[in-house]
Amino acid sequence: MDLSEVNARGLVLLGCGKMGSAMLEGWLAQGVRAASVWVQDPHPSAWLQSTGVQLNAGLPPDPAIVLVAVKPQMMADALPSLAALGNGATLFVSVAAGTTIGYYEQVLGAQTPIIRAMPNTPAAVARGITAICGNPVATAAHLDLAEALLQAVGKVVRLEDEQQIDAVTGLSGSGPAYVFHMIEAMAKAGEGVGLAPDLAMELARATVCGAGELAHQSPESAEQLRVNVTSPNGTTAAGLEVLMAQLPDLMARTVKAATTRAQELGK
Repeated sequence: MDLSEVNARGLVLLGCGKMGSAMLEGWLAQGVRAASVWVQDPHPSAWLQSTGVQLNAGLPPDPAIVLVAVKPQMMADALPSLAALGNGATLFVSVAAGTTIGYYEQVLGAQTPIIRAMPNTPAAVARGITAICGNPVATAAHLDLAEALLQAVGKVVRLEDEQQIDAVTGLSGSGPAYVFHMIEAMAKAGEGVGLAPDLAMELARATVCGAGELAHQSPESAEQLRVNVTSPNGTTAAGLEVLMAQLPDLMARTVKAATTRAQELGK
């Protein structure tokens, strides 16, 4: 299956909040026809209404794919409305946190190809990373189709099994918040050494954004990039001596806590 099949058979988007909107924008830019997209959303944004997609209309009889992007607390009401499409011919892809493949199989049937995906919020600027895994009836072609669609909002990686989803949630799913808090902490530290609050925040944001882009573009490892900017006995070395004494353990406990919570929510 490929995107031409999506245009021919249709794509259903269940829920179109920030994540769904980011993906839809990317699909339309890649050549998915608006007329081939059916969106079910009780509170459509003005942007969504302007796209020309088929909004809250009758669903196609045999869509190539259904992408589920509703909030977990809405799942029990929203998913059963699509149970008739769980006939084995339509691929279901979920970006809903905490909803297991097993739950989808209970509602849609074990014959339904299901792929679970965990994106993160930089998807809103097409710089996200999404991890995917499928159930036993999801074929290589299904995974290829899901990857092609999800690449609209960033990079896609494949997991060995669903058990790894919780670890992905703890690291990259929740990770943007860790980085945002780092920006807050850096700005506050800048104030502590004499900078005005607005200037400290501007410097902190630009530093994290620039370092992130450098890490994204450079073929060198993060470790090597760190070494490159650390002169012996210089200012960076002095700062890192403090940071590296505590950050590895703190980050390990942070990711572990988020992973454990993801495991609890998935039960």
